[in-house]
Amino acid sequence: MDPPVVSVVVPTRGRAAYLEVTLDSLLGQRAGIPHEILVVDDGDGGATADAVRARPAVRYVPHGAGRGLNAARNTGLREAGGALIAFVDDDVLVPPGWLQALAEGAARHPDAEAFGGPIRARLEGHPPRSCGREDPPITTLDLGEQDREADFVWGANFAVRRAAVERIGEFDESIVGAHGDEEEWLERLRAAGGRIVYLAAAGLDHRRTAEDARLRPLARAAYARGRGARASDRRRGREPSLAGELRLLAGCGWHTVRRGCPQGLIAGAHSAGRVAEALRPR
Repeated sequence: MDPPVVSVVVPTRGRAAYLEVTLDSLLGQRAGIPHEILVVDDGDGGATADAVRARPAVRYVPHGAGRGLNAARNTGLREAGGALIAFVDDDVLVPPGWLQALAEGAARHPDAEAFGGPIRARLEGHPPRSCGREDPPITTLDLGEQDREADFVWGANFAVRRAAVERIGEFDESIVGAHGDEEEWLERLRAAGGRIVYLAAAGLDHRRTAEDARLRPLARAAYARGRGARASDRRRGREPSLAGELRLLAGCGWHTVRRGCPQGLIAGAHSAGRVAEALRPR
């Protein structure tokens, strides 16, 4: 077998039903490019191990215990054989041309060391109504229809050259919150003169099932992201004042009432998470 040109690493923990959809979409890639797919299980096996072992073309790499997303990424880096390592979340749906677009994009930009692509929200079932003024309630990215240099890309659709990791170092495993994990590495890359390129053709869908696309689970996840975002700001010395956080929370409440907008509650949950983290004793 030819050595892989691209290694696709999927960190996961306890979400076998989502993972199965992700893996089937990765196994359906049309590209003739030599590649491998690795699942790094940051949980305790069980249904996750069964889901991977039912797909013999996918390699299963267990952690044995939860060590965090960046630890799982580092394990994937050490186990992968490709010069280009792509990370996707375990809750994405990857179109058949994604791998080809990623590899061709990396070849077009030989001086870039990290890459990202569009991330589109795919909310199944009947998600809360939006008035159109809010961002989607899950992570997305859209920097346009052309390749361009970027300050950041997001970990749901993210690739790095192995040479960049050897130059910059691995991901910071002390970051275990719901925010800032890949950003810290990208900041180090940029500080060392590295380039990040957004590949417009290498897009994928970020999924929520009908059950998870309801108001309560979306708000619960937004609250956790808000806490993580505030902790990330604190780590970088960029945290806004508590008064500013409270003003933003009040604005979310006003928006929800004035516009009759259920998704305003999700934005409010994110803001409430930031306030709760600001009040947490240090």
